[in-house]
Amino acid sequence: MNSRFYYILALLGYFGLFILLSVWTIYLAPPTIFPISIVLLFYVGPLLIPLRGLLHGTLYTHAWVHFMALFYFTIGVMIAAANIEERHYAVAQVVFSIMMFLGSMMYVRIKAREDREQGKSE
Repeated sequence: MNSRFYYILALLGYFGLFILLSVWTIYLAPPTIFPISIVLLFYVGPLLIPLRGLLHGTLYTHAWVHFMALFYFTIGVMIAAANIEERHYAVAQVVFSIMMFLGSMMYVRIKAREDREQGKSE
């Protein structure tokens, strides 16, 4: 498979996670203790940091976005284990974070190899 497939997989995981967390926080299960805006700022806000680099296919951004995907994976597993009512949302969060993790990891690996081979052939 080429790097384009993994690039699209990473973006699907990223945007799926972004949309899921936004809709989950605003409509599906709004927080009762904290204001929605504060929860969005701390829960969904960090996803805005790598947006430009992910859209441009920057290898460096795809390389460090793994840590962010692992963070959301961990939160999803904890919510799935602790909250029965929101378990299916948490499982979707885990799936999207795995898609983002694997997609960006394989994109960096294959794209770097493609660039190296392209540089040798010229």
